[in-house]
Amino acid sequence: MTWGDAVAAALALPGTAVSTSYGTPAVKVAVKADGSGGTLLLRLRDDGDLVLKVADGLKEALIEAQPDVFFTTPHYDGYPLVLVRLGAADPAQVAGLIEQAWAASAPAKLRPPRV
Repeated sequence: MTWGDAVAAALALPGTAVSTSYGTPAVKVAVKADGSGGTLLLRLRDDGDLVLKVADGLKEALIEAQPDVFFTTPHYDGYPLVLVRLGAADPAQVAGLIEQAWAASAPAKLRPPRV
């Protein structure tokens, strides 16, 4: 998987836009028209790994199940963010995680109505 694959998966979702976070490329949802604001979905770290927002409790499960793909550092302790080794990641799995992060972060007006 590449950064481009992750960006494509995120940009397929309503209200997402390429942005920056901590000086690195990122994708956010609900970015204002002037390019400011928004909620982080994912960003590229300087070392080439992906920072990905995940649901509460999912971070630990991912790391335990696939430590060769998902990991964390003390900097991310206490945050619903998991680090992803892009070269070892399954694109379909990461795309699904991006969609889950979007569903949890997108304003109600962007999400489809519940039936």
